[in-house]
Amino acid sequence: MTKNVQHTSAVGIQFSAALSALGQNPVELQHALTSAENTLSQREDLIAGRKVWVGAADQTLIQDIPEVLSITDSRNLRFALTTLAQIETKIRTYTAQFPKQRLAVIIGTSTSGIADNEPVLKMQFQQSAPQSVQHQKQEMGSLAKALQQYLGWEGPAYTISTACSSAAKAMAAGQRLLNADLVDAVLVGGVDTLCKLTLNGFDSLESLSSSICQPCGANRDGINIGEAAGLFLLSKSPAPVMLLSSGESMDAWHISAPHPEGRGAAEAMQKALAAAQLEARDIGYLNLHGTSTPQNDAMEIKAVHTVFSDNMVALSSTKHKTGHCLGAAGAIEAFICQQVLLDQSWLPLHHSGELDDALAKQNYVLDSNLTAPIRYVMSNSFAFGGSNISLILGTVLP
Repeated sequence: MTKNVQHTSAVGIQFSAALSALGQNPVELQHALTSAENTLSQREDLIAGRKVWVGAADQTLIQDIPEVLSITDSRNLRFALTTLAQIETKIRTYTAQFPKQRLAVIIGTSTSGIADNEPVLKMQFQQSAPQSVQHQKQEMGSLAKALQQYLGWEGPAYTISTACSSAAKAMAAGQRLLNADLVDAVLVGGVDTLCKLTLNGFDSLESLSSSICQPCGANRDGINIGEAAGLFLLSKSPAPVMLLSSGESMDAWHISAPHPEGRGAAEAMQKALAAAQLEARDIGYLNLHGTSTPQNDAMEIKAVHTVFSDNMVALSSTKHKTGHCLGAAGAIEAFICQQVLLDQSWLPLHHSGELDDALAKQNYVLDSNLTAPIRYVMSNSFAFGGSNISLILGTVLP
């Protein structure tokens, strides 16, 4: 399965920022992921007639945006700009050394700005008078183009939308651009915000949890939807944390269900290891895709056993803290992994509920204290249709 995988050159994560239910800085994020504190909230404005648990970010978003971006203005864009603001000055200073034509933007999303058009569409259905819908704000390509325009860059700019693997694939695509020497720096990541379309869509699939989700739990009954943004500036220069490799696969087993034996998931992890020239035993922490649906969790643990065998890698899912952030999931979880490598003192806790007996024989993180330094971490993102990707991040230990 991995015979033709070529080694990839690591790229440096020069700057990064995130925004989610975990907060908007590493201190808040670490506290949320190492404590029993609940970070999800109940909303009654997303699904008619009932409350639902979601991972909502409660930070104030940027209110003033440049007039040139007004046609694509949306909460999704403001979410992205608020996150970018944390590192914007550093990015502009760093990239000033490069030609604008060699600066790229690749972003993952699955909702774009559709939430902003939902009220207009509702009025369209309720009233006889036609409504004006600004479709540009919900086009998938609008987010990357808007960020490019905001930064004044002139290199490649595009959006990847492969459902829950979108952001991780954007990071892998950015690494490929750098490895091919097509760009000097690339802004990658993912942004997705809460909207009724996705909440009601997953509800129609009977995939929403009735409470806070419990990945690999004995009583797991579905997911919580979340919102997040994670942005990273990548370049060829070394950095404290490097994006080492990615492994991608497409099992195409079912339109929404993964292959029950986790074949595609295992292939993605194996390809990532081969591309980074690492062995399974080298991975110090694995961030599971861990959605808390019966089929996803069962297949992922089978895939983990296939790849890691008896190595008993420390692992956890963080979705009981963030919700499933869809097109941004790979970005917020890569950001979590980056913070683990930078700090070297903690790991994200798995939930404390009862585990499924069939999935329990794993080294779940139930104590957040990291007792020995780790050098490499892996993060999994698996999407509808079997669009799978695993990322490996690494650091040089002192």
